[in-house]
Amino acid sequence: MFDQTKAPIIETLKNLSQKSHAPFYTPGHKQGKGIAQPLTDLLGTKVFPADLPELPELDNLFTPNGVIQESQELAAETFGALETKFLVNGSTTGIIAGILATCGNGDKIILPRNIHQSIISGLILSGAIPIFIHPDYESDWDIHLSVTPKSIAQTLAKYPDAKAVMIVYPTYHGVCGDITAIAQEVHKYNIPLLVDEAHGPHFAFHSELPTPALVGGADLTVQSIHKVLGAMTQASMLHLGSQRIDSYRLNQALQMLQSSSPNYLLLASLDAARQQMSLFGQELMSQTIQLANDARNRISQLPNFSIFDKEERRKKFEGKSLTSLTGESELLTNDCEEGSWKSGAIFSIPNYPIENYFNPGFIALDQTRLTIKVSNIGLSGYEADEILHQELGVTCELPSFQHLTFIISIGNTKADIDQLVTALTSLRSRSRVNLPIHHRKKLDLDMIYFSIPVSPRDAFFAHKNCLPIEESLGHISAELICPYPPGIPVLIPGEIITEKHLQIFEQVLRFGGIITGCSDPSLKTIKVSRF
Repeated sequence: MFDQTKAPIIETLKNLSQKSHAPFYTPGHKQGKGIAQPLTDLLGTKVFPADLPELPELDNLFTPNGVIQESQELAAETFGALETKFLVNGSTTGIIAGILATCGNGDKIILPRNIHQSIISGLILSGAIPIFIHPDYESDWDIHLSVTPKSIAQTLAKYPDAKAVMIVYPTYHGVCGDITAIAQEVHKYNIPLLVDEAHGPHFAFHSELPTPALVGGADLTVQSIHKVLGAMTQASMLHLGSQRIDSYRLNQALQMLQSSSPNYLLLASLDAARQQMSLFGQELMSQTIQLANDARNRISQLPNFSIFDKEERRKKFEGKSLTSLTGESELLTNDCEEGSWKSGAIFSIPNYPIENYFNPGFIALDQTRLTIKVSNIGLSGYEADEILHQELGVTCELPSFQHLTFIISIGNTKADIDQLVTALTSLRSRSRVNLPIHHRKKLDLDMIYFSIPVSPRDAFFAHKNCLPIEESLGHISAELICPYPPGIPVLIPGEIITEKHLQIFEQVLRFGGIITGCSDPSLKTIKVSRF
């Protein structure tokens, strides 16, 4: 057991920043004396004396044996990891490093199609071949769910030479699949399960939240501590959960990807966030969950607003058989325990909850992630977001065509929830509920068909042609193009461009979304790979 009241990096930075000496080392501002006045006006003067380089007392991020090592060990104990690595270049660094540590050029990796663009970068750098799985899809909301244990098992049976499986858990909207069952399927092949858990670092601190990835059996998971906990933007952690990951190869990858001059303010924020959650995590998350439940209850009473919820999806499938949902001939049979059912057709787990049969891609929802459908009041999510942000003093995390997603975290207050409810009430007064139904049609983001004849790496480094977008059909994309946020690519290097891709791009732009990654911001032209 470690002393979780300690904050080694913060304590050392504090002592060094107060030490009187003549600094003949980087950074050039020399503890703030050379900082431009506008930045001092913005941030004050206290922060700059702590902006220090790798002095002997501050350890080395890549070969730690001092305060960084101690702080990482404290974090590993707090989050339940065998080993924890601090990331100063964001979760993107950890995702790419995880792929480089497990896959080489030509190796296969199984992953869902609703991956973050950082994973595509990992494929390009490693040369790994993606074997994509369709995640479940909630068409009523245009929301991708999780991949299922069955789809993982089927894909592994088809590609038993795969070197790793990576999943997104939770999704941007807080959806969690059955990570325990997925891990069991993956480990049958003695390969690692990598998890993009960027939005789930808080799961470890309250029993009402979904199962943490490490508890579910993840071998490596990457968490954006800054997204929902108390670290500064760009500060993340990578956790190891087993010996299936080559630690030496992972360290090499991290050293290639991370800055050789890590920002100690970011490292200190990870140290502080760990200490805070270790000492007060359950209390803070109880308060956060209470705020989230209050928001859900109050908003659900507002006419024409719908809240994305697991219970709603369960009711949708209630009373249906496995035949109608999966093609299996066996019906569910009561197991004589209330709320529990079993069947040998799909799962061998006894007393498997009935909703997990019907929702294998959606068995839990992070209730601190609030997604509200606004299309029923005649506004797109993009339009609603602009009004809320510009006029009503409320800013969401993610606007989409039909809905808005809000992150409720340990930093939110009851006043924030009150302002959100007030703003949504005001938004209703601007509604256009009598618009013809075709004005409210959804943006279908379900990528039903895709074909990747060459690896993302080969497509990225191939010679390229620039074509008018309407002439690109059937060509191999050389670009990674995605609406942002959430940064889920619609088109990746190596993928054949289809009419569906162009329709999605056109709709996103028409309804006010932003598309990133394309060399032509207007998307009138696109680069294709030439072989």
